[in-house]
Amino acid sequence: MPKGSPELTAARKEEIINACEQLYKSMSFKDITLKEIGNVTSFTRTSIYNYFQTKEEIFLALYEREYVRWNADLQSILNENGKLTKAQLADKIASSIAKREQLLKLLSMNNYDMEANSRPELLVSFKVAYGESIKNMNRLLTKNCPDMSEQDIRSFIYVFFPFMFGIYPYTSVTEKQREAMKNAEVDFVYQTIFEITYNCILRLL
Repeated sequence: MPKGSPELTAARKEEIINACEQLYKSMSFKDITLKEIGNVTSFTRTSIYNYFQTKEEIFLALYEREYVRWNADLQSILNENGKLTKAQLADKIASSIAKREQLLKLLSMNNYDMEANSRPELLVSFKVAYGESIKNMNRLLTKNCPDMSEQDIRSFIYVFFPFMFGIYPYTSVTEKQREAMKNAEVDFVYQTIFEITYNCILRLL
């Protein structure tokens, strides 16, 4: 770790993560390199190694940040006064996920490689943020769905969280993919992130 204040270290890490996020909007994971990321930062590519050892570690940090942001949304729903109906709860959770397209895009990637090529301490930090989202979902269901047993809630979580891995591919479709589906004569109804998420949650509840 480079010498410097914790504030400088945090700022440098944030700049690297922001650069990765910027590139990921127009490039694929496999095409993004540390050199490409370095070209978008205010310091040299070799300096990146002072903060992250691999490209996967940078993506894992971006991934963690997305979970932290989603957790803030879930906490906001949790802290609202009164109890929500199941339809209202589904609406609010689906709305929170519709705001997190970057998270959904990351979920659709090969997470095995990302996690395998990251240091254990960074993986643990990521898992803390991921685990907090599960805890927040548990709290939301416990508060707003008193008819659900612990087993019901556990079943919901173990269906819904894997379901999230497929939201992005089903809702973010290129014209090339649409044309291929049309030529294959597949009768497919395209939905928004909100629509597909809301319908899933409502059925699970």
